[in-house]
Amino acid sequence: MPEGDTVHTIAAVLGHWLTGRRLDAVWVRGQYLSELTARQVVAVTSRGKHLFIDLDDGQRLRSHLGLYGAWHHYRRAEPWQKPRHQASLILEVEGRIYVCFNAREIERMRIQRFRDLDLRRHLGPDLTREAFDPGLLWDRALVLLPRDTPIVDLLLDQRVAAGIGNVYKSEVLFVTRRSPQLRLDDLSCADFDTLYRTAGDLLNGNLSGGPRRTRPSGAGQDRLWVYGRAGQPCLCCGTPVRRDRLGRNPRSTYWCPVCQGSAYSGGL
Repeated sequence: MPEGDTVHTIAAVLGHWLTGRRLDAVWVRGQYLSELTARQVVAVTSRGKHLFIDLDDGQRLRSHLGLYGAWHHYRRAEPWQKPRHQASLILEVEGRIYVCFNAREIERMRIQRFRDLDLRRHLGPDLTREAFDPGLLWDRALVLLPRDTPIVDLLLDQRVAAGIGNVYKSEVLFVTRRSPQLRLDDLSCADFDTLYRTAGDLLNGNLSGGPRRTRPSGAGQDRLWVYGRAGQPCLCCGTPVRRDRLGRNPRSTYWCPVCQGSAYSGGL
């Protein structure tokens, strides 16, 4: 499930392979874009769950993987692991093929033009890249969201801060001992500091690739505190972990009703 840490890592890997190289061929959703042939890649970056490939003529290719998207790379004659009709973006570069499969969004835009600036204006700070002021996040949330917004929806709202997905949502709430049944109106600016600094710490702890981990490396074989562990004993108190579909657009949330049973009972 691609979240901010995953997209950050993908951008770093693609940047290593693509930056400074010229495109031999480009397909977007099955359409061959001859005008991008021979364009040089000048940068590959990310912000939250969005990945940007910048070209030397001022054009930008943006991808958002959504729930099911993934990037692959192949040698030219190597068989693909997924069918071609699932390819949202194909880049051929110096005998290698870079394929973004099943992306939720693929968009071509001009750098620093309206669509690019509008998108960036509507994204909060990237928790894997940018320092943030919890007071400004607090103010931003109060402007953007109704006071009765569930905390599970708040954390997933990329307009407030970019990078948190469904896995980190559950893990952040557990680590900070916040109930997933809280709402925006139950929180303070200090809560924002705790929630988003914890999210930033967890995201930045997983930028080197490999299996995602939110528990200390010496804490046992379970890499995550609660996500995906419905019905299993809580790793802190032994109570069975719950899985509930919460929020206005219900998504699975994993939580411990004892450790997170009140608004705050002390973080890990």
